[in-house]
Amino acid sequence: MTTTTTPQGNPPPLLSRLIALGRCQLLSLNAFAVSAVGSLVVGALLLLPIGAGFPLLPPAATALRQLSDRYRAWVTQWTGTPVSPPEPLAHTGTGSRRGRAAAVLGDEGFWHDLRWAWLEPLVGGLLVAGPLALVDYGLFGVLVQPFIWPFIGPDNWYAFVPVDSAATMLAAAVLGLGFIAVGLLLAPTTLELHAAWSSRVLAAPRTAELVRRIEHLTDTRADALDAQAAELQRIERDLHDGAQARLITLGLTLDKATRLLDTDPPAGRELLLEVRATSARALQDLRELVHGIHPPILTDRGLGDAVRSLALDSHLDVHVETALPGRLPTPVESAAYFAVGELLANAAKHSGAREVRIRLAHADAALHITVTDDGHGGADTSRGSGLHGIRRRLSTFDGTLALHSPPGGPTIATLEIPCASSSPKTSSSSATA
Repeated sequence: MTTTTTPQGNPPPLLSRLIALGRCQLLSLNAFAVSAVGSLVVGALLLLPIGAGFPLLPPAATALRQLSDRYRAWVTQWTGTPVSPPEPLAHTGTGSRRGRAAAVLGDEGFWHDLRWAWLEPLVGGLLVAGPLALVDYGLFGVLVQPFIWPFIGPDNWYAFVPVDSAATMLAAAVLGLGFIAVGLLLAPTTLELHAAWSSRVLAAPRTAELVRRIEHLTDTRADALDAQAAELQRIERDLHDGAQARLITLGLTLDKATRLLDTDPPAGRELLLEVRATSARALQDLRELVHGIHPPILTDRGLGDAVRSLALDSHLDVHVETALPGRLPTPVESAAYFAVGELLANAAKHSGAREVRIRLAHADAALHITVTDDGHGGADTSRGSGLHGIRRRLSTFDGTLALHSPPGGPTIATLEIPCASSSPKTSSSSATA
């Protein structure tokens, strides 16, 4: 087993600033679309009293929801922070025009989106326009002023510089480069501010979030109770069929051996040897049962070494990379261990994989696990009790399982479990089993 430091890489600063500036440009252009769709919705609302707004309101509300969902997707993609959408629009496309319009009017998420549509061009659009204006004005000073200043005359000014000679033209060009640099420097910060603003105004209303949270807690509580009952039944069945049956046999054999020791010592010794073998098998059954409940290596060595033991037991070529800050909460380690074990078993049984890579890391107060195999792909969380069991196990901790498994592979399973670390020191290592 070899150990190496896990490298961390960052994109080039200039490239990241150019990307941020391009995203500001994209948001600036989309602000016009947001304003147009918001105006369309308001127009449909104003036409309701004369009846002309009833057929217009549902499609306008749908277009508004599509735009707001696009902005939510951008925020999630650019910042990694998901923005929860409101509930789907109440109208379904069926029923009378008045009924569909009334359903839209009674939808809290519709009014939430409409408020955003009127605020976004005024707040978000003007916010991202700042770096763009600086860069555009800087490009004007660098690329345009050197060619037009002889034809304009003494009234040609660039910012506070009167451009009426070659020297002042060069000063304007240098000033333009400064404007471009400032715009590029401000672009990432501006994009972060816009993402924070969008997350605040686009997130689902608090009432919707509370309803979802209650529903989620109800479902996960029911799943946890069902899983606990099933686990207790499994333990009882394994004890009854395994160690308990062997211990009963052991007691009967000992009784018989005791009676034979006086009359037939050789037969009694044979029975005692059989008792020893039976006790060893009973002890092995108990060890396997304990391992299925909570592996001792998980208690003694932690999640990283426990996953390495799974890798050593697998017939696949398994590479394990860990970047964990010491120990994690015991229930989280247990759930992660069994989830990784199930994914390894699925890779060995169903995917036709030869190599599996496992990465464990802790960041942003969450445990992140990635399991990648080179199998034929096509896995689906909607089919198979194994993946469903993993999702149910993680949901108890508000954890998630994301599966990317296109036909032909590879299959990438990403697990995320919110948790705090018990150690501030991060240890990074990678191992091949």
